[in-house]
Amino acid sequence: MFNSVNAINDAAGTIYTSQVVGPGLKASLKFGEDWAEPGVDKGPLPALFLRLAAGKIEAKPPPLGLYLGSDEPINASNLFGGEQAAAFEQLKRTEAPVFSTDPDAGFVAMYPDFASAMPCATCHNEHEDSPKIDWELGDVMGATTWTFPKSTVGPDDYLTTTDAFMTTVAEAYSDYFNKVAGFAEPVEFGAGWPEPGKPLIVPDLETFMAAVRARAAETVLNELVLTAVVVPE
Repeated sequence: MFNSVNAINDAAGTIYTSQVVGPGLKASLKFGEDWAEPGVDKGPLPALFLRLAAGKIEAKPPPLGLYLGSDEPINASNLFGGEQAAAFEQLKRTEAPVFSTDPDAGFVAMYPDFASAMPCATCHNEHEDSPKIDWELGDVMGATTWTFPKSTVGPDDYLTTTDAFMTTVAEAYSDYFNKVAGFAEPVEFGAGWPEPGKPLIVPDLETFMAAVRARAAETVLNELVLTAVVVPE
């Protein structure tokens, strides 16, 4: 289940960064930390988009937790410490997920957060509060940490939780979509993506989510099969 929700999260982050933010910046759209302020015609930066999704999933019934962190974050509140910092050091060495347990959170899975699109690295390199300004494409910039209290996950839990997180991503994108709809300069919505030199268009919710589902589908379906395997005691 951790593999699946992380695949959805990774798909959403990569698509938002590479197909919305990157081309959008070149096509005159703006993104920033103050995007949620009234009268500010901006969208959330990629990290803030994923943080938005993290806040929404924690408000839903499935007891799924999501935390985004780094050892060199722009926002100090995202700095890893203690056992998380040690797990992140292991993750950076291997670039593979790190699984553990926590007496309070239950089961924990930490996945590498790569600079999967150049706007990720560029944004951090150019930010005045960034402690590191030489990020490159493919670097491990941080980690996505998931928590879940139950030791056994069957098909029902799996489907409920993955569906809840897919809905969460849709809600986060809807927040961006609704923000853009209120820009002083009208923006067109549709089944396309921002492209420099062409009329500005922002993908509608159906277009964005179709891309997320397509990118995450293989992992989600493969992991679902594993939940149905009965392991003898």
